[in-house]
Amino acid sequence: MAGLTVLAGAAPSAGVPVLAGAAPAAPAAAPSAGVPAAPPPAVITCSPAAPLEQSGDERPAGPAVGLCVTVAGANMTVTAAADCACTVSGTWTARRGDDEDDTASGTLGGRATYPGPGTYAFTAAVSLGGAPRTGAVPLTGTVEGTFTFAAPKPVSGHRIEVAPPAALAPGTTTTLTYTVERTADDGDGSARLGLIGEPGTGIRLDSTDVRCVNPLTGRYPSTARSPHALDCALTDLQPGRPATVTVHVTIPADTCSTVVSKLGYWTPNGQQVAGAMVDGPTVKCR
Repeated sequence: MAGLTVLAGAAPSAGVPVLAGAAPAAPAAAPSAGVPAAPPPAVITCSPAAPLEQSGDERPAGPAVGLCVTVAGANMTVTAAADCACTVSGTWTARRGDDEDDTASGTLGGRATYPGPGTYAFTAAVSLGGAPRTGAVPLTGTVEGTFTFAAPKPVSGHRIEVAPPAALAPGTTTTLTYTVERTADDGDGSARLGLIGEPGTGIRLDSTDVRCVNPLTGRYPSTARSPHALDCALTDLQPGRPATVTVHVTIPADTCSTVVSKLGYWTPNGQQVAGAMVDGPTVKCR
């Protein structure tokens, strides 16, 4: 189904509705030398709402549900809304072309990495809460939309690598060395490296690096920590001066878990702040 793209500051075309009271954005001033450029405005693309596609012939047509995708720099957010007094939750996947490997996925309302320009087919598995029910049949189904993005994928100023690239194995402890490098001159040396295993699998992430800690859980004065996650505060990243973090990953003999890596950073521009979340490599379990 066709998508409708609304560009912040763009003049509306004939027949395209815009929000009442919205004024065109003024052209952005050229950044001063040595000052980071302001982040690009968010671009919102929405597909027309359609009746919820429910499995089973006995199910009536559900409320009309539509998808929207907001692209802001290196990130995007996928949301869904229905024409009923209800909440919409679920997950989504997106595929570009016929390549099975060229996909993205996430949770509705959560932040995901913007995959770059192109035409994507989105499918969302949604659940409507607080909506009318027919008997005991839950109001769940799928929503589809096709979206075309034109914004180039921003070049990240940070990079994460891990060694060795070998997969994890059940019943073993594997030592991984993460290298975090800042490649751009903008901003400062502060960043937070997050490593996350799959909760409930018994995986443990440990490090003797004083910059790393397993996050606390629960309400104070609880001292419980999440053994499947590790949070490392880095403060000395400079171009040409990467930071390394050594992590020990222990997996029980009867289970398996991948480990994903994320890096969050901010770029101060006076009292304005811009930043991003960078996806690092995923270490798989065989």
